[in-house]
Amino acid sequence: MHPDYEHSDEQKWQAKDKIAFVVKLIPEGKVLPYGKVADLAGLPGRARYVSRALKLAPSTANLPWHRVINAAGRISFPKSTLLFQQQTELLRLENIEVNNGKIPLSKHLWQPDLVTLVMTLPF
Repeated sequence: MHPDYEHSDEQKWQAKDKIAFVVKLIPEGKVLPYGKVADLAGLPGRARYVSRALKLAPSTANLPWHRVINAAGRISFPKSTLLFQQQTELLRLENIEVNNGKIPLSKHLWQPDLVTLVMTLPF
């Protein structure tokens, strides 16, 4: 068999690439918990892996990392840190309400429909 056909397209996508792809899909003004990013990337139960992948992503990737929050709808960084302040500011610039690190998911959770996912996700 030809080497290009030894693996399916899905296998060619590395986990970090899938995560980056999903994060880039999150629209401005919306947020998505780490676990939901993992689910959409085909990595169920790997929320911590998503966190690590975002932390290690090069700045040249231009990922909207600030749109990824924890399952409780909160910014995960400690309140006293620069990253907490930076994420808060970036979210507010997108008109996302942030109150003491909490984002109201009822207003800002991205819930893509099935058609969007099927037509957009290449893996």
